[in-house]
Amino acid sequence: MSTEEREITEPVDLCTASGSLNPAAIGWTRTPRHRCNLRGWGRTKRWEYWCLTTPTHLIAITVADLDYLGVSNVFLLDYSGREVSRSCLHPGGWGITLPSSLGDGPASARGLIAIDLATEPDGTRIRFSCKTSAGPMTGDLFVALPPRHETLAVVVPWSNKRFQYTAKHTARPASGVVRVGDDTYDFAGGWGVLDHGRGRWPANIIWNWGAASGHTDGHTVGLQLGGKWTVGTGSTENALCVDGRLSKIGAELDWRYPEYSGPWTIRTPDSDQVELTFTSFRHRSPLPGTHQCFGHYDGRIRTDDGASVAVDGLLGWAEQVHMLW
Repeated sequence: MSTEEREITEPVDLCTASGSLNPAAIGWTRTPRHRCNLRGWGRTKRWEYWCLTTPTHLIAITVADLDYLGVSNVFLLDYSGREVSRSCLHPGGWGITLPSSLGDGPASARGLIAIDLATEPDGTRIRFSCKTSAGPMTGDLFVALPPRHETLAVVVPWSNKRFQYTAKHTARPASGVVRVGDDTYDFAGGWGVLDHGRGRWPANIIWNWGAASGHTDGHTVGLQLGGKWTVGTGSTENALCVDGRLSKIGAELDWRYPEYSGPWTIRTPDSDQVELTFTSFRHRSPLPGTHQCFGHYDGRIRTDDGASVAVDGLLGWAEQVHMLW
């Protein structure tokens, strides 16, 4: 199930003047090149999702406009078992602001949660505040983008009217604090992962997504692993980031997980480029059809230049989502 994907190195419009998919936009990049000139209404989805992890806790922040409905969410997980979250629905997308393309401007949500995502010269500033059952929750976080750090972006085409641009950033250094009532959670030395999406989706879709970031085998490693939703499109969202250099995986991955609680195995079926086992310590199902597990990856990966890297306890997540939207 290998693909022959084209690397794009020059700026390109995602859509034609009529709003359909621009054939020249199909491919992948190491740094953002696509101008996401989506227009009109009808199955159009836009979102920013950040997850910042540390060895003891994590925070996830969502700002999304799903065409008919906006969603904002903040979720804190303390691995000792504590969860604190707040969600807000925005009918018609009211209160949600998102830029057309990555880096074009700030993103924000205003409602039960105030969220601000702003691009700064060396990275992204994330600020939020809301009320929760555990008391006021606020965050002031920063996710650095080191010089020459490569990030995956890819266009997945179901048809000229249904397509998705996704940018996935892994292994970006994080810092800052989150406060919940009288408790403070420090994110210094943590890692940030971004899921930036712009596109027009089928109404019924299922996907796998796995990601992890950290130090292992003397390297800084980011894993970006996808599945199911890209089958048959000729594109994948699979890549490895080792010491800031991206290795694009031009193959569908073989995901196996008899139970959501694991263990999961994720492999490239016809090579040794990815041979990973994911062991979960937390399974959550925040929405029907959504199974998200946090845990650790072990195994081995191989970069484009043939270097073999041992993956030992890399912190991240794996999920299956079945969405009717």
